[in-house]
Amino acid sequence: MRIWAFAVRQWQFTLVLFGLLVAVGLNSYVNMPRAEDPSFSFPAVTITVGYPGADPAEIERVLIDPIEEALNELDDVKKVVSFANDGLGLVHIEFHYVGDPEKKQDDVIREFNRLRPQLPADLKYIDIRRAGPARVNILQSALVSDTAPWRELEKWAGELEDRLERVPGVRQSESWAYPTSEIRIAVDLDRLGRTAVTLQQLATAVQAENTSIPGGSVDAGARRYDLKTTGSFHSLQEIEDTVVGATRGRIVRLRDVATVSWATGEHTYLGRYNGHRAVFVTASQKDNQNIFKVRAGIDAVFDAYEKDLPQSIRLERGFDQSRNVDRRLTRLGHDFAIAIALVMITLLPLGLRAAGVVMLSIPLSLAMGLSALYFSGFSLNQLSIAGFILALGLLVDDSIVVVENIARFIRMGHSRREAAILATDQIALAVLGCTATLLLAFLPLLFLPEGPGAFIRSLPAAVMMTVIASMLVAYTIIPFLSSHFLRNPGPPTGGRMERFDAMADRLLHGTMRTIHRVYGPALKWALARPKRTLSALVPVIGVSVFPTADVPQFLVRVNAADGASLADTDRALRFVEAELGQHPEIKQWFTNVGHSQPFIYYNTFPSGTSADLGEVLVELHAFDPRRSPKLFDELREKFRGYAGARITVKQYENGPPVDAPVAVRITGPELATLRRLAGELEVLLKQQPGLRDVNNPLYLRRTDLNLGIDPSKAALLGVSSVEADRTVRIAVAGQPLGRFRESDGDEHPIMLRLPIEERPTLALLQQIRVNTVTGQQVPLSAISNPHFESAPNVINRYNRERQVTISAYTRTGYATDKVTRSLLKQMDQSFTLPPGYRITVAGEVEAREEAFGGIGTAFLVAAFGIMAVLVLEFGSFRSTLIVATVIPLGVTGALLALLFTGYTLSFTGLIGLLALLGIEIKNSILLVDFTNQLRAEGVGLDEAIEQAGTIRFFPILLTSATAIGGLMPLAVQGSLLYSPLAIVIIGGLLSSTLLARLVTPAMYKLLPPDVKLKSLAP
Repeated sequence: MRIWAFAVRQWQFTLVLFGLLVAVGLNSYVNMPRAEDPSFSFPAVTITVGYPGADPAEIERVLIDPIEEALNELDDVKKVVSFANDGLGLVHIEFHYVGDPEKKQDDVIREFNRLRPQLPADLKYIDIRRAGPARVNILQSALVSDTAPWRELEKWAGELEDRLERVPGVRQSESWAYPTSEIRIAVDLDRLGRTAVTLQQLATAVQAENTSIPGGSVDAGARRYDLKTTGSFHSLQEIEDTVVGATRGRIVRLRDVATVSWATGEHTYLGRYNGHRAVFVTASQKDNQNIFKVRAGIDAVFDAYEKDLPQSIRLERGFDQSRNVDRRLTRLGHDFAIAIALVMITLLPLGLRAAGVVMLSIPLSLAMGLSALYFSGFSLNQLSIAGFILALGLLVDDSIVVVENIARFIRMGHSRREAAILATDQIALAVLGCTATLLLAFLPLLFLPEGPGAFIRSLPAAVMMTVIASMLVAYTIIPFLSSHFLRNPGPPTGGRMERFDAMADRLLHGTMRTIHRVYGPALKWALARPKRTLSALVPVIGVSVFPTADVPQFLVRVNAADGASLADTDRALRFVEAELGQHPEIKQWFTNVGHSQPFIYYNTFPSGTSADLGEVLVELHAFDPRRSPKLFDELREKFRGYAGARITVKQYENGPPVDAPVAVRITGPELATLRRLAGELEVLLKQQPGLRDVNNPLYLRRTDLNLGIDPSKAALLGVSSVEADRTVRIAVAGQPLGRFRESDGDEHPIMLRLPIEERPTLALLQQIRVNTVTGQQVPLSAISNPHFESAPNVINRYNRERQVTISAYTRTGYATDKVTRSLLKQMDQSFTLPPGYRITVAGEVEAREEAFGGIGTAFLVAAFGIMAVLVLEFGSFRSTLIVATVIPLGVTGALLALLFTGYTLSFTGLIGLLALLGIEIKNSILLVDFTNQLRAEGVGLDEAIEQAGTIRFFPILLTSATAIGGLMPLAVQGSLLYSPLAIVIIGGLLSSTLLARLVTPAMYKLLPPDVKLKSLAP
């Protein structure tokens, strides 16, 4: 039995079944995870290693090179990006989307652990973490105090970390922006020199005493006892009592040569909230969680925590990603309501009863689609909701066609039940073909490769699942409802409802005629010159990847002069803060001194610690697409005048991470040559109109202080080079001697240092004394001749080769694609490379190649898949060709729509073209299929074309109008992410719907397919 006949005859079962589906849909909506952006696994791992005191060349030699060599043995490596900075090495490895991303991290950790014994033993820290959107922090709070000691702030930050990590749904909490507490052993070199104990002996003694070795257990009668050995330190007094040597028959304890106390480590990363000293606490969310439920748990923790805080510290809740999510969901919810209203208006020409039947397909289809999305593991985010809004204009198409055909059969004299079954019989194959073509248009998007495919995947999934649900609704519930609620056959009564229907019908047709007169001549001219039109439109429109995000947060990045101190960087940041405080539209800001902003946006990763680096996370009260960009330009102009640092304003962007829209990478072996080439290229970029904030990392060489130790003098005085180097390192950078565990379980490093305040200064060098082989001490100045020398400030590498990337941002009003093409033209004319060096265009061009790399395959799969469906349905290449004639009509209209609205052809715009492909063909199938049916019944060619065009034009017009109405809120929203997608489909539907009424019948007349007549025998 046909499914629609069963649904009409067994209507009780149909009602129960769809009631169940609606209930499951509502349950899915309540329990579905909610997030700002899609959550997907990103196969990339970042290794950060701290090695204080080492310059970039040494970092490259002892850390970067061996780590890259070890990681190169792994499979599926896509790229390895690394940089060596002052005391810091970072290696970022990205894999192809093959296999389990979690396993890739395990592979990296395994290779690093195998390599670890070959690396320096005195590394300050090692951090290995998997990058990706799932690790993004959903909140960043601040503990603010101008008076509380650092150790107290650290204690309260740790307490908040522990409480937050107990909240269900929280993955990890971290604290930032304070010098860590340490047990400091501040050595008095004068006293140490009188004992003949060397620094190395002292360090070895402390480490030995802090070693905990289990003593085992013994039996004593019926009892068993664990043996307690000396074990680790339990108090500062135990550390002070440590025996570090003996001289002239007297024991030397640590207290005799050093002061042991609680202290704070070197100040390398400090924070402020709205200009006041602060410590930051962040929290990330586990996968597949509802951000609002997690946030409610966090708020409860904050409420209780604030009651325990001392008066000298206050909690600022700060950045909250759930506000962004709520803002997006609310706005998209409003758009959804507007779209439903517009769809309802476009359905009125069907008649109020028929429109009501069709409107019921919306909640049913959405409930089923939402359930399918939920059970497939997707979340409710900005892209899945955009997919539902996109589907809103499509999911009523099948129902419109079915209801309109049933109403036509009722007007022909059939009863409502007969009409429901017979009309659905006639249209069922066409509906199946229409849905199949639409699904095939979106199906390749599910399998787009790499990061862009993973980012966009929830959008086509939402569309496809909802469209499949709409077809099931059109085959079942719509025939059932039509058999009960459509008007019974009979002569028109001339009632108020019929007069209203006639008026709505005239209004819609008048509107479409007006649109046809306005756009028709231009579209016909374009179609007469398709190659010329397309070749002219695409360059004029421009191509882009992913646009900036319309979130109310942005970054201000400060890069002080190379080699600048933390104080110099802080001066530039205070200049930024003073300017931010002048703008009432700014709500709050977090200042990071000596460190990048913690990870709060899915594609902007932290870049580590550096004294010449600072970042400010700024939050607006609200993002306004017209006023906010003007504020950014105003801030850029203001910051451009600061002489001591390069200050850039960066908006967050959608899509894969891109350092800057315009970037050129030069690869080669010698740093001096790379610096010269980078300088020449920097000049070209600065001369290019439309570019701003040009960044050349090698613009200046850093200046280092070479101690100039004289081997001859050192040998005469009995000082070994190793002892001199070790003493200097302990004095300046400190040497870790183990960990001290407090009674509450907190651990802190034990550091051997000379007395310092916050950061080492040149005066510290005057205090350093070096042990001789005889146990005496000599001043460092006796064997050294300090002098300044230039050195590389940073060494960047790409796939194990040295490189430098010169980057820039585009000014407001300039298209990145056009500016890049102009720059490349100038480079071809005036830029030459020596042998062994090469140039790669990075930035948005590189991201576009990655993002669009799978689009071509998607178009091919969609095109041939749709052709296969058409051939299968019609059994004729001629019918397939006739249907396909609408494609250029829609593409031309789509490009013209982008041109008129000022948008570029972005990644989401190309997705709109794919969707348009299925929607256009869907409408043509209805026309060609019905023409074939009429000819099979014996109707002549011209008459069949005329009847089909007349009868099917109305439902085709309605389906196009509902799709346009459903997409209109997205189109006028002004979103750089959604609006191009909606505008492409709307423009294509306008052109193809208006012109296909002429072109498709004409093509059918020129290439009439062979149709087999139906047998009239009983």
